[in-house]
Amino acid sequence: MQTDHEVAVLRYGHRPGRDDRMTTHVGLTARALGADRAIFPDNATQPAETVRDITGRFGGPFAVELREDQSAIVRDWEGTVVHLTMYGLPVQDVEGDVREASTEEPVLIVVGGEKVPWDLYEEADFNVGVTNQPHSEVAGLAVFLDRLFDGEELDQEWEGAERDVIPKATGKKVVDVAGDDVNRPAGAEDGGGDVSEDGTAE
Repeated sequence: MQTDHEVAVLRYGHRPGRDDRMTTHVGLTARALGADRAIFPDNATQPAETVRDITGRFGGPFAVELREDQSAIVRDWEGTVVHLTMYGLPVQDVEGDVREASTEEPVLIVVGGEKVPWDLYEEADFNVGVTNQPHSEVAGLAVFLDRLFDGEELDQEWEGAERDVIPKATGKKVVDVAGDDVNRPAGAEDGGGDVSEDGTAE
């Protein structure tokens, strides 16, 4: 949300092919719910391209980086590190402390993919659980960001968008920045692809 201090999301671990969709959704959720950038492992090139494409079409600012040194990112982060894990303290018990920390320094939110090293639990300033039950890391990230920003991210403005979604009670309407309707009848050409119901490029 381009607040005083950066909020970044680190996707820790990625298995090409197997994790492509989940890593993509981590990035899209980070963007849509207020984070400033996502950091992906350097082998997550396809998810990074998809998130950049969505940002280009639907607005930013939002950045995606590919990095190989995930452990170093956590270790060298100059700010607060939050590790989302089902084994952490309940989000409702620590959200106030994390929100207060975010007003003073940058926040790195770590979302694990494959098994994360034990060191991460010790290096994190907060190990946070969105319920202590197994579920999607994307759901955990969404709930945590909403708690962190206290719902204000839902009203954020998007800059540099090529397309704009017009809210409707029924149906769907997407226009380009010039105001032209870019919706097409089923099967028609859209010259640049469409977006699925979950926001990823089709």
